[in-house]
Amino acid sequence: MNKLSRILILLFVIFTCVGCDQATKRVAETHLRTAAPISYLNNTVRLEYAENPGAFLSLGAGLSEDAQHWIFTIMVTLILGGFLLFALLYLHNLRLATLIALALYIGGGLGNLIDRLFNNGVVVDFMNVGVGSLRTGIFNVADMAIMAAVAILLITQFPKQFSTQKIEH
Repeated sequence: MNKLSRILILLFVIFTCVGCDQATKRVAETHLRTAAPISYLNNTVRLEYAENPGAFLSLGAGLSEDAQHWIFTIMVTLILGGFLLFALLYLHNLRLATLIALALYIGGGLGNLIDRLFNNGVVVDFMNVGVGSLRTGIFNVADMAIMAAVAILLITQFPKQFSTQKIEH
């Protein structure tokens, strides 16, 4: 696959992630902000509006506003820029799955970063899944893209290490 095709794949995945994330967050703001949680599949999937000033599972939500700004806005911007630069510099050497995982990570990170920049430092979350009392935290499409990136990297980068280990009795 040539360099232009790889750049187009990278940009397509990033922009699709950001677009879907931002569109679903606007729908959540419009329809869920003042509504009671909506349940589907016997409460396995629940839609409810939340604003998260922290990171994954509200980590860092208790930090000062200055600390949150530096960590969740400045540092995240630098990290995402670094990942984008890495993807562009090593475009030809990366496996397609790795390139897509990087694009999902960048797109998800940008989706949440846009929220922080234009929504007073908070990220809009609206999905929750689980069974009974075993539930996830409330998350969004950007979080799903980031988790998909991690899953792709785990599945594609580590199988050889697990399959070549011999179990001795």
